[in-house]
Amino acid sequence: MSKNPNLIKSIQNNFSRMSKGQKIIAEYIINSYDKAAFMTAASLGSKLNVSESTVVRFANTLGYSGYKELQKELQELIKNKLTTVQRLNLPDGISAGENNLSKVMESDIDNIKKTISEIDMDSIHNAVDLMSKGKQIYVIGLRSSSFLAGYLCFYLNFLFSNVKLISAGANDIFEQLVKAEKDDVIVGITFPRYSKKTLEALEYAKGKGCSIIAVTDSLISPATNRADVSLIARSDMISFIDSLVAPMSLINAFIIALGQAKKNDLESYFEDLEKIWQIYNVYDENNIES
Repeated sequence: MSKNPNLIKSIQNNFSRMSKGQKIIAEYIINSYDKAAFMTAASLGSKLNVSESTVVRFANTLGYSGYKELQKELQELIKNKLTTVQRLNLPDGISAGENNLSKVMESDIDNIKKTISEIDMDSIHNAVDLMSKGKQIYVIGLRSSSFLAGYLCFYLNFLFSNVKLISAGANDIFEQLVKAEKDDVIVGITFPRYSKKTLEALEYAKGKGCSIIAVTDSLISPATNRADVSLIARSDMISFIDSLVAPMSLINAFIIALGQAKKNDLESYFEDLEKIWQIYNVYDENNIES
């Protein structure tokens, strides 16, 4: 079987066909995954009075090649709880003497590959449908996710006339959402460590009956509990920074999907924009070859 991107759900789905010893491991991980994440197969087996080989077979049952691969997934589940100092000292982080540039870029490539393999196209289609029907579109992403929110809004404003970026500015987040109604759509972008303000804003908007689209890193992200549709992009970190390459790529794909849905309306609009850009010298055309 292939791995389920939601590890806890995968454990629950496979629970009935596990051996007695594997069920003991499953229950412990579901209830204490934050403790299990940094335990070796031997130490986990010793704690639960099962053999190390039972722990390895448990990982195999879930589709992993070995326990270390499963352990890495467990560690990703708890990284949103880690402080910046703890993230800096993660065992799989970068260290002096390594080719850090290559390692960081390879990690970003791996995030994109995982995102592609786990993408749910039905969710993309549902998100496009919600956006197309939205009376007003609000986009919120705070702290490191603010760059993703700003980028998404920049292009949404080419596609829609009803887009508003919610930002951490002079007005409180909730003041900016106070006029939101049940026909409106809220796009919430948040990655570990999840912004409490963003989650509270999504909860507030959900209470007002708005449709919620979450752009986040996994199906167990707290944002998914508040969302009608979740778009998942891996952001597995390699050190103290958030890896937002895959989320940016997913947002690009989402914008393209929206553009395709509104293609008939865009051609004349962009023709008008090109005229404006040329009249007001928006772009440097001196270096364009004839």
